Amino acid sequence: MSQITTHILDTSAGIPAQGVAVHLFRQQEEDWTAIASGHTNQDGRVTDLLHNEEILPAGVYKLRFATQAWFDTRGVNSFYPFVEVVFFIRDAQHYHVPLLLNPFGYSTYRGT
Repeated sequence: MSQITTHILDTSAGIPAQGVAVHLFRQQEEDWTAIASGHTNQDGRVTDLLHNEEILPAGVYKLRFATQAWFDTRGVNSFYPFVEVVFFIRDAQHYHVPLLLNPFGYSTYRGT
């Protein structure tokens, strides 16, 4: 399993958000460097963002979720064209970053 995984649940519809582009970046001073990208599967999950053995160094990272396309395909007006979640990686642990999404709000937490 990838060191970083995520999933998206559209809480307004009660279904996983399939086909959403997810991009991982690492902060280096004031700049962000793209590291990896993927798309959510039929369960709204990205489990293979990094290669199985790849361990990221400690630092500040962000996941960028391209949410507008998801709502556009469903014909739903939304407020956020994308969502960015910024977080620390401190060690080689597994980091799961879920996104609970609706057209006018979102929440996230560190999952397991």
